[in-house]
Formats: sequence, C-alpha cells, structure tokens
Amino acid sequence: MHPRRTPANERVALAELKGQVQAPRYVTGHDFMVTSPVADLMRDPDGGMDCQVLFGTDFLVLERQNGWVFGQSQADGYCGYLRENQLSPPKAITHKVSALVSHIYAAADIKSQRHAFLPFGARLSGTQNTAGFLQIGDAGFVPLQHLSPVDTVVDDFVSVIETFTGLAYLWGGNSPLGMDCSGAVQLALTAAGVSCPRDTDMQIAELGTALTASDDLRRGDLVFWQGHIGAMMDDRTLIHANAFHMKVAQEPLATAKARILASGGGKITAIKRL
Repeated sequence: MHPRRTPANERVALAELKGQVQAPRYVTGHDFMVTSPVADLMRDPDGGMDCQVLFGTDFLVLERQNGWVFGQSQADGYCGYLRENQLSPPKAITHKVSALVSHIYAAADIKSQRHAFLPFGARLSGTQNTAGFLQIGDAGFVPLQHLSPVDTVVDDFVSVIETFTGLAYLWGGNSPLGMDCSGAVQLALTAAGVSCPRDTDMQIAELGTALTASDDLRRGDLVFWQGHIGAMMDDRTLIHANAFHMKVAQEPLATAKARILASGGGKITAIKRL
C-alpha cells in the first residue's frame, strides 16, 4: 500500500485495513463532500500541503480533532488532513466546471453579488433554471456556459493542459490558482475520463506503456524525470508545469532535457504512452 493512499494514522485506520496495518482503533468512516473552492490537503494539521482537493470531491472522514479531519479523497485515494469547516454532507453530482474558472452568484444574474469562485474540475449538484444557471442549493447560481454534465469527457487531454499555459506553478497545486507538474497531468487526464493518481511516482508506476528509445514520440506521450512529468504536444514540444519557468510552459523537449540535466535533475527516466 502506498503510504499517501493508506487511510491510517497513529490513532485510527479504516476498518478494511484491520490485519494489514496496526492502529489503536479501526473505523468505517463517514462520507462528506468538499465545499471549499480549493481545499489544501495537509500531511499534518497546520503542516505542509501535500496536494489540493476541489469543490465537490467526496471525502471519507475517519477522525475529527480540534477543527481538523483526517481522511481520504475518494477521487484518487490520497489521504491527509482538511479543516472540518471545508466539508458538508455529500450530494448527487450533476455537473462539473469545464471553464478554467467560474463563479457562484447570489442570484441568477451575472450582475448579482459573487459569493465564490469555482475552479476547473469542480463538481456540482444542482438544478438548471430558465435563466441559464445551475442553482446549487442555498449556495447560489453558476452559469451553465461554464459547466458540463458530470459524465462529459474530452477527447484530447493535452488540449486541457494547453489551456493551463501560463498558470502559476504551485507545489502540490491542483487548480487554476496554481499547479505542479503531476497536478496538471492529473486534472487533464481526469477530464478525459482516465483514472490518474496524484503524484509523479504513482503516475510513472500506473500510467501507460513504456516506449523504447527507437519509438517516435507523438502527442499525448508522457515524459518522466525523477519527480517530474510533462506531456508531449507533438513529436518535439513538451508542456509541463515547472519551477524553472514558475508556470505551465511549452518548450522544445530537447531544451527541457538539457536544462534539467544541467541543473542536477538527471536524465529522462521513462516515456510512456496511454
């Protein structure tokens, strides 16, 4: 079991893990849903951010303590701590945000007060009205032009990453507020209906089939370094969120290879095709 996807800490573990991990207490957990636009998933309360979970993500809570909860994201299995006030009871999801960013309005009117933003990939539960909005309970109204039915998938995941071009780099980021290399790939593949783990070490282990040195590259191939991933836009151009540019950037693969090697990041460790 991967430690970042094992729902257990020093006090509690998921009941299904009894006999596999040691814990003082085993629980079945309680189902909730993230209701913050973007919630930082922490490795420890008030500690460093491991990744982020988006509005509408199902979250299994195993433990509550001092305003924090420990649990597991049901989107990708990632475990960690969220603030308890970022969760509400789950609802049946009907739509997802397909625009880079959308907004929740107080009324079905774009000139009404804006309550909050919603990031690409956020999942919503609501009913459509004749004014062209989705009403998400008491939270407000979201323009239907920014939404797609929840089961919609895109044909080309690279086109999704291309829409992220120029967005700020953020370690652990999963949203238009900032994203890292593996977060950008996960968001895009999820939009394409491909199950994708969160971190690079998981992605290299679980995604695609390895290519050989003699294989020609093509759009959609995934290029891995130690702790880094990018996607090919064509046979020569890579797109990736990276800390050198501090944004999602497009550049020749040859340029990225030379720079990463010179900076101590090593050689390419794998190229994989989905």
